[in-house]
Amino acid sequence: MPFPQDRWAGLTPSPATDVPLSPLTFLRRAARVWPGQVAVIDGDRRFTWADYAERCRRLAGALAALSVEPGDVVAVLAPNVPLILEAHFGVPLAGAVLNPLNTRLDGAGLAFILAHSEAKVLLVDASLAALAAEALAGLDHPPAVLVAGEGPLPAGLSGAADYEAALAAAVPAPWRLPQSEWDPIAVNYTSGTTGNPKGVVLHHRGAHLAALANMAVLGLRSDSRYLWTLPAFHCNGWSGIWAAAAAGTTQVCLPRVDPVAILNRIDEAAITHLCAAPVVLTMILNVRDGVPERGPGSRPVIIGTGGAAPTSAVLAAAAARGFDVIHMYGMTESYGPTTVCAPQAAWADLAPAELAAVRARQGVPLVAVEDVTVLDPEGRPVPADGRTLGEIAFRGNTVMLGYLKNPAATAETLAGGWLRTGDLGVLHPDGYLEVKDRAKDIIISGGENISSLEVEEVLSRHTAVLEAAVVAEPHPFWGESPAAFVTLRADGPVPSAADLVAWVRDHLAHFKAPRRVVFRELPKTATGKIQKAALREEARRIAAAPSST
Repeated sequence: MPFPQDRWAGLTPSPATDVPLSPLTFLRRAARVWPGQVAVIDGDRRFTWADYAERCRRLAGALAALSVEPGDVVAVLAPNVPLILEAHFGVPLAGAVLNPLNTRLDGAGLAFILAHSEAKVLLVDASLAALAAEALAGLDHPPAVLVAGEGPLPAGLSGAADYEAALAAAVPAPWRLPQSEWDPIAVNYTSGTTGNPKGVVLHHRGAHLAALANMAVLGLRSDSRYLWTLPAFHCNGWSGIWAAAAAGTTQVCLPRVDPVAILNRIDEAAITHLCAAPVVLTMILNVRDGVPERGPGSRPVIIGTGGAAPTSAVLAAAAARGFDVIHMYGMTESYGPTTVCAPQAAWADLAPAELAAVRARQGVPLVAVEDVTVLDPEGRPVPADGRTLGEIAFRGNTVMLGYLKNPAATAETLAGGWLRTGDLGVLHPDGYLEVKDRAKDIIISGGENISSLEVEEVLSRHTAVLEAAVVAEPHPFWGESPAAFVTLRADGPVPSAADLVAWVRDHLAHFKAPRRVVFRELPKTATGKIQKAALREEARRIAAAPSST
């Protein structure tokens, strides 16, 4: 029945209650609550929350001096240094839209993004000046450039202004909120593995809520210390820059990912939290030389990880070194983490194998996410039986507005009121989501579906295996069969391909075992994801070779 409006007549939102949600409020509050507390550590440099807020306001003022207006795009090309942390607040304080650039792209890839987003200003860290010059050389209308840090600049950046000088000369911008909480705050470009990248447009409302959700799920507080191992350009660092301001958490910069540096920084800076892609987590867990000893009794560190589910072997290795791994799942179009494998008290009674199985699930929605489900081809939720496969879908305030200048892709991805992820999964009776595969990665052998992730999980449990990826290769009789690409540990035994096939057969139905095992380093995207498309192509070439069996 309709809501009884007459009983509540006159009670409508007013300026006292209707305030746009924006992460900008977090920085203002942090500067008020913890003005003298260290907000950012970058080597020998320290910025308090008052310093950090002042620098962000001055950046907004410097952008205004460059004629940046509301709705303009400001790009930033920087590793995990103060520049990118400041840009996440300074750019939206100017009313502009932040475009964090992937530092692992080449000049042509960056040029495409700068042109497509129509960036008006480019903020560059001096360590990436040559890459920036390469990108700008491919543009007919290059943006104005501010360079932070010291070092010689290439000829292509001869006209660039100095970032610190611009901040010193700027009038600090006043605190401001967007006119609407649905105004864009960032445009983040996907990795573009199947064509040109798409610009994912995020809004202030979603950024505010995603930051609070991630603050809650990681347990960030004002006495926490967060190490920037996750690229801050990737999904806005999973909204981590905004979340740190909400919690008053000290952020420790790390310009380059190196497992020895990470473990030493954890010890030296009393790190309590970090986030990392699975590949980085594997690196951390497999280094022993030149790092402090860690064991189950060490000061605990919470590690948020996303992407592929951490295998049982990874979870066991992490626990043995005092790391508490929180497994999350999401995508750029949903501000990064969207679900979490929330632990249940009843899991304490499970056998190790059962515990590993439930901990590898992608879990339940974060607190700010309205719903997560699995849809059949007609767009209906599948039964929560742990078996019926469908496409994983999200709904809620932490879903993108759409793709920049791409209405067709927007309509397809947001069809039926859901964000379609392209991932295949199941819902278990307890409501926990489990990803089975990307739709394009499922292997159909003799009419039977084989999850590449399931086979990879079993392979990773072999003591000699560091990483594994499984893809479909053509088969003359079955249509497709699994092919495994495996990286072995440097210091372990060397199994044969037959040994690994037998290992899988001991743990799974025989038809799921790979018919081919290739030993090699695994190719990865700029964000650390395994390039399965490249491996599928390699598997096709191998299968087509005359000597292939």
